[in-house]
Amino acid sequence: MAAPPPEAHSAARTPATGYGRLTRWIDYRLPFIASMEHHFTDYPTPVNLNYWWNFGSLAGIILVIMIVTGVTLAMYYTPDASLAFDSVQRIMRDVNYGWLIRYIHMNGASAFFLIVYIHLFRGLYYGSYKYPRELLWILGVIILLLMIATAFMGYVLPWGQMSYWAATVITNLFSAIPVIGHPIVTLLWGGYVVGDPTLHRFFALHYLLPFIIVAVIGLHLIALHQHGSNNPLGIDKRGPQDTIPFHPYYTIKDMFGLMVFLLLFALVVFYIPNYLVEPDNYIPANSLQTPPHIVPEWYLLPFYAILRSITFTIFGIPAKLLGVCAALGAMLILFFVPWLDTSPVRSARFRPVYKWVYWLLPISLIALGWVGAHEPKGIVVIIGQIATAYFYFHFLILLPVLGKFERPRPLPISIAAAVLGPRAAVAGAAEGQ
Repeated sequence: MAAPPPEAHSAARTPATGYGRLTRWIDYRLPFIASMEHHFTDYPTPVNLNYWWNFGSLAGIILVIMIVTGVTLAMYYTPDASLAFDSVQRIMRDVNYGWLIRYIHMNGASAFFLIVYIHLFRGLYYGSYKYPRELLWILGVIILLLMIATAFMGYVLPWGQMSYWAATVITNLFSAIPVIGHPIVTLLWGGYVVGDPTLHRFFALHYLLPFIIVAVIGLHLIALHQHGSNNPLGIDKRGPQDTIPFHPYYTIKDMFGLMVFLLLFALVVFYIPNYLVEPDNYIPANSLQTPPHIVPEWYLLPFYAILRSITFTIFGIPAKLLGVCAALGAMLILFFVPWLDTSPVRSARFRPVYKWVYWLLPISLIALGWVGAHEPKGIVVIIGQIATAYFYFHFLILLPVLGKFERPRPLPISIAAAVLGPRAAVAGAAEGQ
């Protein structure tokens, strides 16, 4: 059989209409436009996605903003222990619109974490981690861990009092690990105290890690498009009547969500830019004066609270090591959620018990955030221990046991049947044939 002419391959791999000869020539050899159309224009998306699905694309946009402002700040920042604090003040006072760029970057980190946390809790509620999207979920958890590492290192760069002592306290926690703990701390510090080598290391990694996050997000999107988006019903697509093209339907919806976010974000940047900043961080780092209360940023407070909630020893294991293991375990346990949840139903909409007890998880994390922001005394310690215990109970006991004994409600026969009604769904299916 003779091979088909090159034009046949070109017609199959290039955009159908609306592009010139040069564009088609390039796209045949490097199918960028065809791939963009396939993944972002013609991509079939469930018809019933609500605004909770806006936060995925919104997180990507915020990441771009963070990278652009971060690269700009890096042009003026000096990663030197004796100059870092002053270089940040120079950015704020002398660089044209430096104050604006720094406030966008500084508050953008909080917005980024808030959006990702909402995105994560949406996935937990609607079962977006279940078969066949386990790897999609795991890649999302990897992105979260990379974000935590990046944010912590960025918090150190202003080299204020809170930056310096947060770096000292948090990195020193690795010393609780037997045998290898102290070498790890020495490697992170670049010496035997937090100082100039530490700042150089953290600056280099803070600059590098966002690009690694971009790479992992690329894998996240590939995994997403392999089996398509989950939906509020948690059921698979049954035919063309269950989907619509991503553009223009969801691009318009995402743009609306973006405009609302930018409006709220602008209010924060222009009116309360320092609301979430510890005042001590506007004091130059002083290794001889410890702040009265050392706290990380708000988005790391739950893990910090879990770390401090362990005040007892077990089998001779020190409380410090148990706390480090508990905080690390709280992050790592997310990797196993697809297998810990034994329910055959994805969405909590059809799980009459789980849809109510689910809300105890975000409540416990909010309580842990409050605990992390206060000194570990009296009732604060007790609340932290209760919230920590529930966090592990939720994932290790509640999810597996509830999935075995809960009786879910009947699922709709299709997305279209639930959205449009049975008759409309049948008519849509007939038109799609």
